[in-house]
Amino acid sequence: MTDQIADLLSRIRNALKVHKAFVTLPYSRVKRDILVVLKQEGYILESETGEEAGLSHLKVSLRYMGGKTPAIRTLKRISKPGSRVYAKSKELPIVLNDLGIAVVSTSCGIMTNREARKRGLGGEILCEIS
Repeated sequence: MTDQIADLLSRIRNALKVHKAFVTLPYSRVKRDILVVLKQEGYILESETGEEAGLSHLKVSLRYMGGKTPAIRTLKRISKPGSRVYAKSKELPIVLNDLGIAVVSTSCGIMTNREARKRGLGGEILCEIS
């Protein structure tokens, strides 16, 4: 697997389409940090780390509004392995008039575009979620 973030987004997107309660995926620090941001913003209920047969994995509990509508409408990968996208703090994208978020990898860790703008940090724009 070359693009772990795209794998994370695809697994969540596919699980939401078939109304799964949770999705399990291989562990990585980047995925864990992105899931922490998604939990803080209220897009997922919870993420847990577990181990099975000697391999670590993440179990993500998905959030649905009213039991039917997914809390996440769109997941879009912005920076790709072949085409990295960087932005300064004042050039960070505004997603859906700030109703959505962009996940940004900065020198201080992975955070939302709003938090990075507030701290005056730029970085790599990983994905947009609304």
